[in-house]
Amino acid sequence: MAEQSRQNKQTIKAVLAHASTQIGRFEAFILLAQVLGKPKEFLITHDDDVLEPGAITRFDILVEMRRTGTPIPYITGRQEFFGRYFLVDPSVLIPRPDTEVLIEQAQLVAPLSPKVLDLGTGSGCIAITLALEIKEARVTATDISEDAIAIAKENAVTLGATLNFKQGSWWDPVQEETFDLIVSNPPYIHKNDPHLAALSSEPISALTDGADGLTCITEITACAKNYLNPNGWLLIEHGYDQGEIVRELFREGGLVAVRTVKDYGGNDRITMGRRAN
Repeated sequence: MAEQSRQNKQTIKAVLAHASTQIGRFEAFILLAQVLGKPKEFLITHDDDVLEPGAITRFDILVEMRRTGTPIPYITGRQEFFGRYFLVDPSVLIPRPDTEVLIEQAQLVAPLSPKVLDLGTGSGCIAITLALEIKEARVTATDISEDAIAIAKENAVTLGATLNFKQGSWWDPVQEETFDLIVSNPPYIHKNDPHLAALSSEPISALTDGADGLTCITEITACAKNYLNPNGWLLIEHGYDQGEIVRELFREGGLVAVRTVKDYGGNDRITMGRRAN
């Protein structure tokens, strides 16, 4: 009877009120706007509009997906990063705001017309943003996942960025090449980290190395000097508690001017270092 009663109150206001008890008001607004193809502001100014039963059914399906753990970006198919919307699906990580710190630091150290490499590009959010934000940047993006490369290529076309994509593991696709700027957001979560449980919808191989979270970072830093031009920079995103050990890995790899930058929450997040002349 309760469901029948709700169907008799098919206004935007009533439908949002019901969904807000299950997933929260903000997320309910996002999903109903997605169903209707309208901006969220429309839902406020037209909250007395009556919805078609089909729209309510589609909305209920999305609400149930969210209630049972599917992240909003995988439901809507997009996520904002550095002021642009990127297509995402479960084959790639959802871009996080803290990764924008990597973009900001890369802009500070990039030379004019840099040759840039993004290792493990995923959705392409880092590589594409750098290609669009740094004038005359020549960007190569790699990933071991064919599905991830496909998503990144689609994002590049949609956002009007020109990049070179290569498939393969870490340094394999770029043998005998050198770069002015190398960036990466590799898997860095410890296999026993309790936060992994809340990330079960995202590709596990992009989150953790299945070990201590340092395997991929170690592989990148050990060889980075061979792929950097003189005075070229390496920037890596890592865990909040990995700053000290990652700085040591940078130094062991022969890089200088090593420092760690904090994210917007005040946690160690980006470590960077330079190849000397």
